[in-house]
Amino acid sequence: MKAIIIFFDSLNRHFLPNYGNDWVNAPNFKRLDEKTLTFDRSYVGSMPCMPARRELHTGRHNFLHREWGPLEPFDDSMPEILKKAGVYTHMITDHFHYWEDGGATFHNRFSSYEMIRGQEGDHWKGEAEYKEDKEFLSIPEPHSGSGKVSSLWRYDRINRKYMDTEEKQPQSKVFSLSCEFIEKNSSYNNWLLHIETFDPHEPFFVKDKYLEQYKDTYSGPEFDWPRGEVKESPEAVEHIRKKYAALVSMCDKNLGMILDLMDKHNMWEDTMLIVGTDHGFLLGEHGWWGKNLMPYYNEIANTPLFIWDPRSKKKNERRNAIVQMIDWAPTLLDYFDVAIPETMKGKSLKETIETDVPVRKECIYGVHGGHVNMYDGNYTYMRAPAFKENKPLYNYTLMPMHMNKLFSVDEIKDAELSEPVNYSKNVPVLKFRAEDKYKIYKYGTLIFDINNDPKQLYPVKDKALEQNLTEKLIKNMEFHESPKDQYTRLGLNMPKEKKNV
Repeated sequence: MKAIIIFFDSLNRHFLPNYGNDWVNAPNFKRLDEKTLTFDRSYVGSMPCMPARRELHTGRHNFLHREWGPLEPFDDSMPEILKKAGVYTHMITDHFHYWEDGGATFHNRFSSYEMIRGQEGDHWKGEAEYKEDKEFLSIPEPHSGSGKVSSLWRYDRINRKYMDTEEKQPQSKVFSLSCEFIEKNSSYNNWLLHIETFDPHEPFFVKDKYLEQYKDTYSGPEFDWPRGEVKESPEAVEHIRKKYAALVSMCDKNLGMILDLMDKHNMWEDTMLIVGTDHGFLLGEHGWWGKNLMPYYNEIANTPLFIWDPRSKKKNERRNAIVQMIDWAPTLLDYFDVAIPETMKGKSLKETIETDVPVRKECIYGVHGGHVNMYDGNYTYMRAPAFKENKPLYNYTLMPMHMNKLFSVDEIKDAELSEPVNYSKNVPVLKFRAEDKYKIYKYGTLIFDINNDPKQLYPVKDKALEQNLTEKLIKNMEFHESPKDQYTRLGLNMPKEKKNV
């Protein structure tokens, strides 16, 4: 048995023909309809990038306990479990966050890995003095939501100098190496290939041949890195959507190379295929760009997912069960007939693939310190902090690292040792006061009727409904072993059995 994961970053399902799009050129994504099952209710878990990848490894949520960070010493990692069970695991990625402090423990869980440099603000090529030429001086620098100039801009501009052809772009290199691995190993058994590209994540750097098919007429200053609230002209908004579509088309071309090899080597007989993403991306909807500073609308939260399981051979069908990334690890372990650790809260999708058997009634998702969101098949419930200060808020970790820096001495000196908890295998963890990065309080608690308001434009006000949704939320937080302070932060009544813990 073999398995391939194809993992895109920031893939908005509304730009795929499988989910109703009729203008983006993506014939190979369309091929997935014929080759795989399409999941309509796939939802994010922990946001954004590395928290999602921790879920892929561990089969459990990250966002209730800590922010962005590496794998923990007590984490059960799916690729490592497979490796120890005799399954060869190989990762090919251009996702540069893996070689920052907050992603440093992920890649070594694989048997081997190849890492491609140069995406976005990867600190790649060494230029001690960056001399901006006239072209760069005319380009507006992207800003963060706080109004500060992005620290990644300088590195992105340097990196692009080394990508004058499509073949030199990181995504192209990832898929070229992936094809090489498949050609070399297709006749062998017992391996997992994890293919991961940062695209179509912003900035939307793509060659003109992909953009030309969308007849883009924008004539303003260069703009391919949208941030924060939408303040641009309608023409600029349309331009960004076409740039994103062009990058999706590039992703589609490379997806097709893998599908072609699966056809060539008849790999559909013995190879599981999972194609998905960590989260979606807002492209002007709800007045926002991106995925971090706003409520997690379904353009972000409801993700594309395609699975082929050679055991069931189910294809060209849709699945309605609510699934999440925490289900990928137990599904792959089950597929390779390897025991699923009790620490994993996700479920194997074997029966869901076979007959759409549900694995849960509701799902919860969010970012550390933001809304704790729940979807129950009818409503999306976004529970906001009860207090403007958004306290108490703590990180529980034995790996005190942020995205690209270590915890400061000031943060560490205030650390406390928490009591042992189940998710850490009863090992005490350090408890650090956490910063409120998202200021989500200003949006308040929101409820949307997804069946009657799929675009989430009209929040519902109904006290009885909210009470019902609150009870479901508490039940799910308890199942996912939420720390006690999360209940306090959200103004929720803690389950009785937790009050004395």
